[in-house]
Amino acid sequence: DIYDEMESLAVHEKINLKSLDSNSLKKFLVDQDIGIACSGLAYYILNAESENRGEGTLDRHLSFPFCKGIFGKAVCKMRPVENAGVSTFAHEKNSREINLKDAQPGDIITFIDDDRNHILKIHQIEYQNFVPTLLHYTHSIAYPEDGEYGHGVRQGWIEITDPTKAIIQQNWSEKYLSEKADNSTITLRRLLFL
Repeated sequence: DIYDEMESLAVHEKINLKSLDSNSLKKFLVDQDIGIACSGLAYYILNAESENRGEGTLDRHLSFPFCKGIFGKAVCKMRPVENAGVSTFAHEKNSREINLKDAQPGDIITFIDDDRNHILKIHQIEYQNFVPTLLHYTHSIAYPEDGEYGHGVRQGWIEITDPTKAIIQQNWSEKYLSEKADNSTITLRRLLFL
């Protein structure tokens, strides 16, 4: 979707995308307001996971509890990526909270707060004696210090120092997220159909 939108705008603006280096291309994308938010990234990754497991597309499994009325529900079903925000993924109709010791690749970590919700997608877990010791995650974020063009998809990890404590009480590789976590309701969740 991003590629198609980028090509369409490049034709309209008469820009040869092949002539752009990576910094110029990123500037073009940001200036055109093309990119992927954390929930969009999570959606596309989880959709691929769903299809790889033979479960079909993700929209078949998601409920859209914040879409109201017949027209609103139809729009949400027709445009699921744009309507599957963090609150939708974190809703009890779509996912359930799990214990840290039960974490698996494919699980999500949601941050719900008054400012801006956020979601991380766990893609790898390291274990010691069958107990998770390191959760590797992927997300898309714009840190305040990133400026206008420094943001995007990132990866990080959470070191599990005590699996009996909450996920917020573990050792986070990204300081900004651990600070954001202090002001958010954070839960480790698994989609109901996985």
